[in-house]
Amino acid sequence: MSSSLTAVVAALCAAMVFGVSSAAEQRGTKRVKRRQRLSPKILLDLVREPLWVTAIGGTVVGFALQVVALSFGPLALVEPILVFDLIFAVLINAYLRKRWDPIMLGGVAGCAVGVAGFLAIAQPTGGKSTVGFYVVLPLGAALVAIVAGSLTLTRRNDNLRPLALALSCGICYGVSAFLIKLVTAEFGGGLAHLLANWPIYALAVVGPMGFLLNQYAFQQGTLLAPVMSIIIACDPLVSILLGYLWLDERLRSSPQAITGEIVSLLLMVAGIVVMAHHSPQVVRQMNQAAQPAGATAGRARR
Repeated sequence: MSSSLTAVVAALCAAMVFGVSSAAEQRGTKRVKRRQRLSPKILLDLVREPLWVTAIGGTVVGFALQVVALSFGPLALVEPILVFDLIFAVLINAYLRKRWDPIMLGGVAGCAVGVAGFLAIAQPTGGKSTVGFYVVLPLGAALVAIVAGSLTLTRRNDNLRPLALALSCGICYGVSAFLIKLVTAEFGGGLAHLLANWPIYALAVVGPMGFLLNQYAFQQGTLLAPVMSIIIACDPLVSILLGYLWLDERLRSSPQAITGEIVSLLLMVAGIVVMAHHSPQVVRQMNQAAQPAGATAGRARR
């Protein structure tokens, strides 16, 4: 089996596991007490929630498969495929609920065609897998500035809070994928070599940061569709950009290819937005918002 094919298969398997786990994780997060912004106490609450713990177990398996995929293929190949986690999630939920929304299926088709079109047109090729610490310092500074700016915005505008958290989360996930790619290159030198270089420590910070921001973004309970869309779309877009800028991953660059790549990515994002707006969590939120206040209050008392 070729390296690219191995990367594709591992990425698809990771997307399937992530898709199942994400639905369970969102449900588990909503079952615990709301905490102040970025309070670590939320993690103590979550570890007592069986559904959330099971979802995290699945996420760990998905993460391991993602590592395998990135060790065999470039970021621009692997990360767009991981968008299929949302496709798997909405299809599984539709099957369980026996409700096949035509608009949602259109989003599934649009996203799948967008991802396939981008990979077929771009034909990403692997670059290098190591980057000097000082070379990526601008990336670290930009990440700190974006996360700090987003958190500042959450204090000033309650309406934008979930969107700002989602943006920071999506960027952290994209940077985490970039760091995972660097860490996989250190495996061959053994544990001592891995621990002697900076990528593993950067990942130990950025990965949990994105995870925590994810929990808070979904716990806000509002604007779930935009939150899901931003997080899922940012990951591959940021990954593709970082792979191009720092790892010398190359895409086809003729005017026709660039146009096709942009159109494909826009179609992927449009499909993500449609699926997010028709996911069970969002539909449930809309139905609850449409109910009379008395009915909502009665359900809360029960």
